[in-house]
Amino acid sequence: MKKLVAILLTFMLVSGVLTGCKNTTVPATPGAPGTSTTGASKYHIGLVSMTASQMEDYVDAENDIVKEYGSVANGGMIETVTLPDNFASEVETVVSDIVSLSDDPLTKAIVVENAITGTAEAFRQIRAKRPDILLFANAPEEDPNVIDPLGNVIVDADNISRGYIIPHTAKQLGAKNLVFISFPRHMSIELTSRGWNIMQQACKDLGMKSYFQTAPDPTSEVGVAGAQQFILENVPAWIQKYGKDTAFYTTNFALAEPLLKQIMKYGGIYTEPDIPSPIIGYPGAFGIDLSAEQGDWPAILKKVEATVIADGGSGRFGTWAYSATYALCVGLARYAKECVDGTAKVANEKDLLSALEEMTPGASWKVMMYTDLNTQKTSPSHFLVYQDTYVFGKGYMGTTKIVVPQKYYTLKASAQ
Repeated sequence: MKKLVAILLTFMLVSGVLTGCKNTTVPATPGAPGTSTTGASKYHIGLVSMTASQMEDYVDAENDIVKEYGSVANGGMIETVTLPDNFASEVETVVSDIVSLSDDPLTKAIVVENAITGTAEAFRQIRAKRPDILLFANAPEEDPNVIDPLGNVIVDADNISRGYIIPHTAKQLGAKNLVFISFPRHMSIELTSRGWNIMQQACKDLGMKSYFQTAPDPTSEVGVAGAQQFILENVPAWIQKYGKDTAFYTTNFALAEPLLKQIMKYGGIYTEPDIPSPIIGYPGAFGIDLSAEQGDWPAILKKVEATVIADGGSGRFGTWAYSATYALCVGLARYAKECVDGTAKVANEKDLLSALEEMTPGASWKVMMYTDLNTQKTSPSHFLVYQDTYVFGKGYMGTTKIVVPQKYYTLKASAQ
């Protein structure tokens, strides 16, 4: 995955799928992890976040990380920097902001919540002056061959395994067909195209048919509104053409809301968003007010599930119980702390898995190391992860226990 955030950042609006956090300071709780009852924290962890105008999940993640470990300003452990909104055109600022965290002699680790372009260069500069600092990156936008040698731990959502898992889950829900919705910008990304190729082969092997539908790019002249209108107008016709036993998947979260709305109304199946989260598409599609539940993922899941079931969607709609964005951010921060403390080993699958599951009670994960398709070399620092799919009205689907046939990991991207 990635470039999962190539996929993820591209997989979304403004080619930025993932999003951000605001620079928030929460008073440290006396005696809480990362604080000291006799003085300031003995070491610091730098947290690189995005702005709140990106995705709310990053905001929740940053707030919870600071709440748990305390802010440096209040004697705690976490020092945050917030990257600019227009990060794509301010790469130099991105680099300098990340590097600035290494100026603090107490910094022992730096966690980049969304490793946008510039992260690799920042890591290179930090390595040159502070080789003692552990560097962690979530959802890298840059090529693995560029950033992997510079980071201690790189984490991506496993969109390769999901290329098989999504059709497999769809079939369990009764799907006979799968419709993949995207546009040229996303399909130009190797891992996106590779994921679609895996889905096609998986459908064949599972006795399903697969179809590709082109939608407008939300970043084009039609904008988000135009792209969403296209989905609203065309999904009914697609369902009539392919049947109600058809699963739909889109590579763009801006298209999720209208897609969910029409699937509920006309029939169809939706296993999970491209960036799985119970707040991607569902609140807007079904008019769910989650202001009282903000940040409480079990409560969010319960409320969304109740609404989906009440509307007649039981057994047809799914997601991850905990937002992928939120879970990977808080999980990686915890793992970084454990590595500094010496209670976990750096770049260790089991320890990373443990950190993720600690932060997402009830949900299981699967972790595997990233292998370059062309060189067949496995990166010792890059991990692909995914969380068990949760289907409303059915519960967890056990996807982390599925053994994905090895042949799918060798399938290359195909021209679309």
